[in-house]
Amino acid sequence: MTSRLSDPLDLYEHLPFRMAVISNLLMLDRDINIRTAADLGPRELRVLLNVGSYMPISSADIAYQTRVDSYTVSRAVSVLHKKGYLDFEASPSSRRVKMLVLTGAGKALYEQISIGIDQRSERLTEILTEQELAEMKRMLALLEDRAEAILADQAENWREKEGDIPADQKELIRWRKKSHKKIVT
Repeated sequence: MTSRLSDPLDLYEHLPFRMAVISNLLMLDRDINIRTAADLGPRELRVLLNVGSYMPISSADIAYQTRVDSYTVSRAVSVLHKKGYLDFEASPSSRRVKMLVLTGAGKALYEQISIGIDQRSERLTEILTEQELAEMKRMLALLEDRAEAILADQAENWREKEGDIPADQKELIRWRKKSHKKIVT
């Protein structure tokens, strides 16, 4: 710890910092097997995995599930479509919404990557008992919900004081309302 400040933040005791470090270590493109399987960045890999796991799915639903802004999802969708991994279907409920589906090449890549991700997950969690893993998942859900609530509350408070807020902050509020609706119903 630095002696140049009176009260420095101990990052190794700071939960969000530690979670960010783990998240950085687990980025999909850090895994050499996944990186060499496809010439895609982390954002495209995340979207490809979501489409493969939940297709047909809308971009808005991917943004909500991953808590990544819509613009980032749209850019990833564009890259995946240009590379031939993704296609579009009409939505049964709205003509304005395009549903995302994997092409044959996208399905093959998804299967290859998902095997690697499953293997990595098994190796990562083999140090935990089933009870510890279940408790960790429960705690992560609590932390995710709390983090979303804090950010949405901050965005709401800012909107009340300042009037307008950026699109990403509006998205945080929408996500919270959607999550809260799921919890209440």
